[in-house]
Amino acid sequence: MSLRLEGVGLVHANGHRALRDVSLAFAGGERVAVIGPSGAGKTTLVRVLGTSLRPSEGRLFMDDGDPWRLGAGALRRLRATIGVVHQSPPIPPRLRVVTAVLAGRLGTWPAWKALASLVVPGDAAGARDALDRLDLGERVFDRCDRLSGGQLQRVGIARVLYQRPAIILADEPVSALDPALADLSVGALVAESEARGATRVASLHAVDLALKWFPRLIGMKAGKVAFDRPTAAVTSAMLHELYATEGRALPQQGVDVLDEVRPSNVVSLKRPGCQ
Repeated sequence: MSLRLEGVGLVHANGHRALRDVSLAFAGGERVAVIGPSGAGKTTLVRVLGTSLRPSEGRLFMDDGDPWRLGAGALRRLRATIGVVHQSPPIPPRLRVVTAVLAGRLGTWPAWKALASLVVPGDAAGARDALDRLDLGERVFDRCDRLSGGQLQRVGIARVLYQRPAIILADEPVSALDPALADLSVGALVAESEARGATRVASLHAVDLALKWFPRLIGMKAGKVAFDRPTAAVTSAMLHELYATEGRALPQQGVDVLDEVRPSNVVSLKRPGCQ
């Protein structure tokens, strides 16, 4: 499924303008990472693409149709084709992991099947398979309140893997994971999108993961698109400028950006006098 934003702006209820005149296009099956400093508008952009926020200005198109012109039932069916990975997954603490994963297909199940699955999981093997891809299969029947924040993030990813959506949107999906598990989890989402031809847009704080796994990078700053380029065309100078206000370390961007980023390739962005 393709996505297109035309002159999109968004002002939150508190008056904060989160997006300013954003025009972007995502081809069906494309894999794109959105990067930028805190407060850049990355999360808002992902929520607009997922139809959880309606633009204040401009329009969103999905396969050339405007989702906000659909009736309630058609919009609900459309949303069932969108898989969203949240930074903090909205999972009830008393829910079992297996039920949380199977919830990925609630939008396509009849009501009786959804209710029955709360009592007896209808596809425990399918849920375990999705969890196994994230090194979490042994926790399939645990309660979610017994998991760490990082494990809950992986449950949220497993739910989208089980859902098999046409669009995968991820908002800081691995922020609570160590580097090895973060790489494993992003790799699993990429493999799923590639296998199914799903469009994949991810907001990432970890620039090294964006460089490694995504062939196109969009840099956001102050609600605007700072750059939109193939990963190979994004330079270290562009990354420094994008994150100039954050005083953080970034990977050194070289010619072959798909090589694994090594610790020796990290350069400091700290301004003189910063500790």
